[in-house]
Amino acid sequence: MLQKIFSVSSYGAKMDFMLLLIRLFFGYAFIMHGYGKILSPFSWMGEDSTVPGFLQALAAISEFGGGIAIILGLLSRLSSFGLACTMGFAVYSSKFVFGLELIGKKGGPSYELATVYFLLSILFLVVGPGKISLDKMFFARK
Repeated sequence: MLQKIFSVSSYGAKMDFMLLLIRLFFGYAFIMHGYGKILSPFSWMGEDSTVPGFLQALAAISEFGGGIAIILGLLSRLSSFGLACTMGFAVYSSKFVFGLELIGKKGGPSYELATVYFLLSILFLVVGPGKISLDKMFFARK
């Protein structure tokens, strides 16, 4: 079962290399976004937040731990699912709770970056990490 979920397809050497480059940047960005959150996982949104501490902790873990997993290409689809959920909530709350625009006026706040992260999460959820990954090493079909 795990072998099927975490199986890795090859899209050719060039595409596998590009997936690696995107994973390195994407994972590093999430480690940096999640670092401050993982230091106080149940309360990083502040006292006035209506988001329960448990969900804040899940977001902190998905960002920090998911960033590490994405870089390594380890349990990539699972970590991508967590990141997609986190970023989906970020897009939803930015648009519908805070009323932000996709592209902020004069460089103001927007939900553009959250949308890009959401779409990249979906990309890795669907296509996997590529052949240059630990998933390939551990879950390759024999």
